[in-house]
Formats: sequence, C-alpha cells, structure tokens
Amino acid sequence: MAHTSARTALETADWRRRVFALYAAVRAEVDPEDAHELWRIERDDLMSRHPASPMLADDRLLFEGLPIAPYDPEWRFELPLVPAEPGGFEFATGTDGIVPFERIGVVELPGAGSLDVWRLMTYGGGIFLPVRDALAGREDGTYGGGRYVLDTVKGADLGADAAAGRIVVDFNFAYNPSCAYDPAWACPLAPPGDVLDIEVPVGEFFRS
Repeated sequence: MAHTSARTALETADWRRRVFALYAAVRAEVDPEDAHELWRIERDDLMSRHPASPMLADDRLLFEGLPIAPYDPEWRFELPLVPAEPGGFEFATGTDGIVPFERIGVVELPGAGSLDVWRLMTYGGGIFLPVRDALAGREDGTYGGGRYVLDTVKGADLGADAAAGRIVVDFNFAYNPSCAYDPAWACPLAPPGDVLDIEVPVGEFFRS
C-alpha cells in the first residue's frame, strides 16, 4: 500500500510539473494561435498517456484527441480586474475537507457579460476562473458543470500584469475539470457569478 501511495504521489507531481511547464511555454509563445496548438498537443498527450490522467482506462483505448475548437482570436482578452463586493463560497472535497474561495474582483467581457474571479484561501492561494456558458449540458456542447479558464495553483496560468491589475482571459484555453472524465473526482464548478448567457464556441468541448 505504501509503495502504491508513493507511486501515485510521484505520478501526480510529474503531471503538475508538466502542466506548469506547458503553461510557461504558452505564455512565452509570441503567437497565441501557435501557443494554443502546443497546448492542444500536450493536453492530448497528458490525457491519453500520463498515468495521473483523470481519463478512464476504457476511454483511453478509443482516444482520438480531445474535442478542442480551432483557435479564434476574438475570444482572447486582456482585462482589468474590477473591484467587486466581498464574497466567497466553500467547496467540500472528499479528501481535502472544505476549500474556501474569496472573490477578488470581476472581469467585464465586451459584449458577453461579466465573470467573478476567485482566490483560493488555502492550498497555495491561486487564482481561479471557471465559466459555464449557454452550451453547457447540451449535446455536442460544453461540460454541464462548466469549464476552467484559470486555475493558477495547478499551473493553468495564461498571464497577468500585477502592477496594472490586468489578467489574460483566453477562452480558447477553457478546459474540462477532471470530474468531467471520472466522477470519482471532486471539482469546484462554476458558481452563479461565472455563468454566461451566451455560447462560448471555443476551448475544450465535452464528448459524452
């Protein structure tokens, strides 16, 4: 049992290491479309081959690539983090107890609405930005619980200018949480302030 636990921990650490390295390469790439292609290729490899992948073994056997839409620059934004009313929510996990989130601001999306931006109050204090759009739960649409755009404590970081108070929000990099692939995972899903009435036709879709 101890050997199995150690192996699982090392596999998870390697997954995180590769995700952090991938997003560092994404931020370093001059052309966002080239960065997106790199992200797509590496995410396919991680999901289909890495031992820490949340994708079930049977699904890996039939894997032909994640359903990721072609890059559309109209869905990339560099936005100021607008002050918002204090708020938060708590997420109960099966292993880590209660994970609290604090609202640190709002981003206003031109012609699309607004999204709350969160900070994890524990576990490294990363920035968290989920989104649930009008395609959520629809056949050939997006995952019903929403997708993640940013989860910096786990490496999903598209860039920010701390001095200017701006962050990069690129929906082309929206991806499904682990619970979309394996219900044994517990994932915080998009709260009401991160729901858009419009369709977001880019990023990773959900193939049921």
